[in-house]
Amino acid sequence: QVQLVESGGGLVQAGGSLRLSCAASGRYNMGWFRQAPGLEREFVAAINWSGGSTNYADSVKGRFTISRDNAKNTVYLQMNSLKAEDTAVYYCAAGGAFGARHAREYPTWGQGTQVTVSS
Repeated sequence: QVQLVESGGGLVQAGGSLRLSCAASGRYNMGWFRQAPGLEREFVAAINWSGGSTNYADSVKGRFTISRDNAKNTVYLQMNSLKAEDTAVYYCAAGGAFGARHAREYPTWGQGTQVTVSS
């Protein structure tokens, strides 16, 4: 059974940086999503199982970087130049086709980690 454990969320000022981690029980295509109060869960970034391919939502392109360390079965989301509108609960997800952008395409989810950006 696939298990995902996220960490690294917190409170940061606008313009600051955070790095989220997602420890998995194996090697899978992975995605990061986020959900702000009252809004649907939205795609942020994805990486394939080897780490050779990535893609991003337009809203984070150039500011966020997804990467992975397969020796540790861990996927990271480095978030720079954070904005107030990045405030959300961030979730990692596993098992979808690479680059899948709809939450329903991922069968396994972590518990989420809160990111709050103060303006």
